[in-house]
This record gives sequence, structure tokens and C-alpha cells, in this order.
Amino acid sequence: MTTVADICRFLESLAPTGLAEDWDNVGLLVGDREEPVEKVMTCLTVTAGVVDEAIVDEVDLVVTHHPLPFKGVKQITTDSPAGSLLWKLASNRISLYSPHTAFDSARRGINQQLAEGLELQNIAPLMPLADTDDELLHGLGTGRQGDCHLMTLGALAALVAEFLQVEGLHVVGDAATEVTRVAVGCGSAGEFIHSASRAGCQVLLTGEARFHTCLEAEALGMAMILPGHFASERFALETLATQLSNEFSDTTIWASRRETDPLHWISV
Repeated sequence: MTTVADICRFLESLAPTGLAEDWDNVGLLVGDREEPVEKVMTCLTVTAGVVDEAIVDEVDLVVTHHPLPFKGVKQITTDSPAGSLLWKLASNRISLYSPHTAFDSARRGINQQLAEGLELQNIAPLMPLADTDDELLHGLGTGRQGDCHLMTLGALAALVAEFLQVEGLHVVGDAATEVTRVAVGCGSAGEFIHSASRAGCQVLLTGEARFHTCLEAEALGMAMILPGHFASERFALETLATQLSNEFSDTTIWASRRETDPLHWISV
């Protein structure tokens, strides 16, 4: 019988916790490592709908990209939204694991998948890790950068939309700008623009960015492609569900069926 510990070990080998940012909260956040696991559900974020789905479908372990709790908490009560979700999970003996920024930067993590999905060449970390004795971390780092065939920013944006299956996205820069090198940072990685510029990239692909970050990118002569935080990461949680299913054949595993992007494109 597969246990929580078995799946934790696999996830930690896939996305070593040493890759996580110092401010992050990764690993097993709720649960008992010795508990047996028959059903696992992946999701981008723990929401009320995700928790209800896990309870109804008798899930034993939820693997969420965004951690809950994200920061330290002094109480776990139903007086707060986060406390209520954690209480529901614990009351129903549902464990919770989050790989978050470790998965962003992993060898087969989200940024690598984004770079490969755009068929970039010579893919490498945008910000390599400093020297480390941990063999699992050799050659890794934050974000990704890679080369592409000469194309316009508009053409690259169309490729991003097709790969992520989104109806629309935001672009900073002239659609006719020529692009040969691309930086990638899933989620909200607007702070990567300086590293991307120094690496010779003409464009940064990230999920979302603050208005003033977009202005800063313009001032640097950097273009940006912004398909949305959800779209830039959720696809990889579906891939992760498949990877887990292949590894643990005695366990039923799926990506949350209720989870949706809270932001929608509408025609007006």
C-alpha cells in the first residue's frame, strides 16, 4: 500500500526542497507520513471548491502548487478562511503537500516545461544556483532562458496562447519586435526582467506582473508576455497528476476537476 511518505519521497526527488526560495513554505504541510494513500488530487491552489471536491471524492492527499499556510499561523480555527480550509482537511484526514518554487525550478519543473513547450533551444536556468554539494541541484536554478528561431513578439505570443490554451493574453512591447532569445518565469516573476535583460533576452514570459513592473520593462527595452498566473502554472499540475499515476499504479490520481481560473476574458 502506498503511503503519504512514499509520495513525499517521489515529489522531493522530482522537486528537491533545496530549490525552494527562502521565503517559501514547501513539503508536507498537513498530515501523517504513515497514512495509507488510495486517492491523490493535484491542484494549483487550495480553495473551498478544491477542499469540497477532495472531501466528496474521499481523497487522502492533495498536492497543491501554492502552499497553505503560506506564512506562519498562530491559530488554526474556522475564524479565518485559511484556518477553515486547513481544519476541514485535517478533520477529514486529508494530507497536504506543496512543492511550489521547488517545482518551478526543478529539472522537469514548470519553467522547464514552459520553455520546452515553446520549443526553445539551449535551455538553461536564468539565474543559476551558487555552487552546491547537493548533486540533485547541479545545473539548476531559478527561471529559464533559451533561444528561438527569429520571429516577432506577436508570433511568439500566439505560440504561448496555443500552448497554454488561453483565449487572450497581455503583451508589453510592439508586436512587430523581433525576438531570438526568451526568458521564462511562471506565476508572478516580473522581478526577473533585469536578469533577462542581462542574459540578452528580448522578452520575458511570466504569468502576471504589476503595472509599474511593465513600465520598468518598457524602460529597459524588454518585452513581456503575460498569459495569466493560472494559465502559466495549472497545466503542469495536470502533467504532475500523470507522472504520479505512472509512478503509483495502485493509486487513483487526478488533477482537480473543479478548479478554474478566477479571471475570465469577455467580449464587450
